[in-house]
Amino acid sequence: MIGTAAAEKKLYEAASKGDVTAFREVVEEYAYLLNGVARNLLHTATMWGQAGIVEEMLKMNPRLARSLDSEKSSPLHIAVVEGNVEITKKLLSVAPEMCWSLDCQNMNPIHIAAINGHVAILEELLRINYLPAMERVHRGQTVLHLCVKHFQLRALQVLVEKLGDIVDANDEDGETILHWAVRSKQLEMIRYLVEGNIIQKETKNYMGKTALKIWKDSSPNTTNNHSEIKRILLSLSDDGSLIEALPKMTDITMVVVVLIATMAFLAAVSPPGGVWQDNSSTHKAGEAVMASTHPTIYKHFVRANTTAFVSSLIAIFLITTGLPSAHIFFLGIATYTMWVSLTSIAVSYGASVTVITPNTETQSLGHVIGRAVAMSLTIFVVIGVGSYIFLLCKTKNQRREDVTADLAGVVSSRSV
Repeated sequence: MIGTAAAEKKLYEAASKGDVTAFREVVEEYAYLLNGVARNLLHTATMWGQAGIVEEMLKMNPRLARSLDSEKSSPLHIAVVEGNVEITKKLLSVAPEMCWSLDCQNMNPIHIAAINGHVAILEELLRINYLPAMERVHRGQTVLHLCVKHFQLRALQVLVEKLGDIVDANDEDGETILHWAVRSKQLEMIRYLVEGNIIQKETKNYMGKTALKIWKDSSPNTTNNHSEIKRILLSLSDDGSLIEALPKMTDITMVVVVLIATMAFLAAVSPPGGVWQDNSSTHKAGEAVMASTHPTIYKHFVRANTTAFVSSLIAIFLITTGLPSAHIFFLGIATYTMWVSLTSIAVSYGASVTVITPNTETQSLGHVIGRAVAMSLTIFVVIGVGSYIFLLCKTKNQRREDVTADLAGVVSSRSV
């Protein structure tokens, strides 16, 4: 018969080595030891990863799974920290409610699994009960904030599948997980959140800053991440929506200018009224009849038709370079040349109709065409000026918001 201290030492040695047989022998001979050392021993066996000892102790007393150490950590907390899936399952089988247990840092096992990136354990905990993952920690942070804070992308992906409703949740500073990811410049995390449509709209924190504004205020790094993050964030902003629409707008412009170029070419080789079929002192075969019968109108027709054709070719050339699909400035040039082509082809049409219309209707038709052209030009001018004013006002409002956000940040920092 050995003393209590020696028995405890023997018990701990058996537990540390995972010797279940020796552990049973000591417990059978000194059963009273379990009442005094069982709690710490289960925590220790869990930390050592001795699944056999943990199972044996849980058989002897399942309530040990609910015990807490001096830091309010349960055996489940320790198993999660160590990343031991087997022991985690054994503990959950006897005390699934310990998923809610909070340690001294007010974190439950799901929070700890997310922080450490133990995906297999995280999936097991969520399978048992996903509701503890909704609990918030320090400063209103969610478990998703913890994933971003500790660079755990895979854990974040697993949690988003279960907790999609809280991806837009704010902490006490009004910041979402996207704000956090941008602050720490986690490119893959940002790409997953934005391009994976996890976060579909811009939000501002309590200082009035969006994720894009936070990026603008940050210092660029030496890698390509800075420009890539900008591209991704722009796709989420209002400006980004316009950028995403550039290829479609370019395609539409291309179709229009190709049609105008075709019409202008056909009008040039087959002018209204046809061409002369014979030679004479006043004309030659193949010349436009309109040039002889209506020389003044024919000059206007040729100028307008040529302008429509050339401006269309310029737009086509510009679009084939690919620049309008990526830069709004070049798309604006292509769009402007398209408007010139439309106006010119309208003038060409008016001249053509005037020539082939009987003299009795020419005067009234000329008024109609003149009004139509004037109206078209007025519409183009109104649209152009209106777009410019809209963009100008939007830029001023954005600058005003940025200044307000900066002032709020200065005041906040001084108050702290």
